[in-house]
Amino acid sequence: MKKRQELQRFELRVSGLGGQGVITLGKILGSGLALGHGYFVTQTQSYGPEARGGTSRADLVVSSQAISYPKTESLDMLVALSQEACNTYFRALKPGGVLLVDSTFVKQTPTNHYLGLPFTELVRERVGNPMTLNIMVLGAVTHILPFAEARLMRKAVEENFPLKIQPVNLKAFTLGLQLAKKHFGAPADIWATAKEHAHHSDDFKPLE
Repeated sequence: MKKRQELQRFELRVSGLGGQGVITLGKILGSGLALGHGYFVTQTQSYGPEARGGTSRADLVVSSQAISYPKTESLDMLVALSQEACNTYFRALKPGGVLLVDSTFVKQTPTNHYLGLPFTELVRERVGNPMTLNIMVLGAVTHILPFAEARLMRKAVEENFPLKIQPVNLKAFTLGLQLAKKHFGAPADIWATAKEHAHHSDDFKPLE
């Protein structure tokens, strides 16, 4: 069990295509961290124009103190479920930040240091319901975040879905959690490696 951490300010963006459930993912993650964990959380979201493939994103700022500025400025973590989202938002990721991608769609990353799983393929094969993609990703994100507790986030999933579709969503959540544990290792190691990489890399350029 992860212990409650003091957070100064943690910024996270979930991004992808319309229809991947990005906004719902952000909403459940935000409510789980606020109501379940007791953090201050702000959430903003945006939908891109449909002509560009309908890119959407949900941004969260998480802190132990009241949040003075609600929008993200320098991301600690970027979740990119499409190639366009990865290309567009990578520059907002700070040095030492963590990039998580759906390798079903993200075939080229701007850095060699990232976490990736073929979430879309896995959710079809292992859960059988592509609509639960976002909740599978939520499970992986819960594992990666050192301050997110699986038990409390699972409760947030239950509270945000009607009874009849809770089982399939909980299955997706648990699978995402297990796969992240298996493939990515311990959260402390993930973040330590990301920070170490930032010291030896020119992947990260300062934002213009």
